[in-house]
Amino acid sequence: MIRLLSLLIALLAIPGVALAQQSPTSLLNLPIDGSAAAWIIRTFGLLTVLSIAPGILVMVTSFPRFIIAFSILRTGMGLSTAPSNLVLISMALFMTFYVMSPTFDRAWNDGVQPLLRNEINEADAVQRIAEPFRTFMSANTRDKDLSLFVDLARERGQSVGTPEAIDYRVLIPAFMLSEIRRGFEIGFLIVLPFLVIDMIVAAITMAMGMMMLPPTSISLPFKILFFVLIDGWNLLVGSLVRSFN
Repeated sequence: MIRLLSLLIALLAIPGVALAQQSPTSLLNLPIDGSAAAWIIRTFGLLTVLSIAPGILVMVTSFPRFIIAFSILRTGMGLSTAPSNLVLISMALFMTFYVMSPTFDRAWNDGVQPLLRNEINEADAVQRIAEPFRTFMSANTRDKDLSLFVDLARERGQSVGTPEAIDYRVLIPAFMLSEIRRGFEIGFLIVLPFLVIDMIVAAITMAMGMMMLPPTSISLPFKILFFVLIDGWNLLVGSLVRSFN
């Protein structure tokens, strides 16, 4: 966790590192070997990256698949507030950190540490930090989704990169589409057993003439008991983690 936070801070502060190297007295001073326009653009770029950092974390990691599966699980069980949104988001975040830890380690060792040791410049550091995320997204993106955005980019006259290094403008939306689709696929498999329990309970209550009692109020404890007895959280989290390449 500490390494991940350090990686994010270093990634976001790369433009600031270059600025500090050029301006030894104060960040408010103009760079000695640069123009005022370049300094303004660099500062604006740093503030922009800082503002969209949460969105970047969601777009290029395994977070969408986890949060979709957990949300559908809660809906399928008929629970509106348990677990709470805070618990679900926290679980999805920590599962994301667990799945993405090899990617974060590669980005730290290949990009951030050489930059801190002044072995590479800022441009090389950004490329090395982003490359592990490209590898992760490429391994978990469906060919059909990737082909869709490649064709759309070519229709618009945009570059798509090479087969070995797809442009991020093409790879990121294809990866997000694949993650959402897989999240709903897993969610369907999660909801199906609970739907069967609801149907069985509804058929029994109607056969007994209990028309005034909602079937969901009777099936809820059975669904919770079923999920606990099969050790559902262990099975769900294990399946989600193993579903990543």
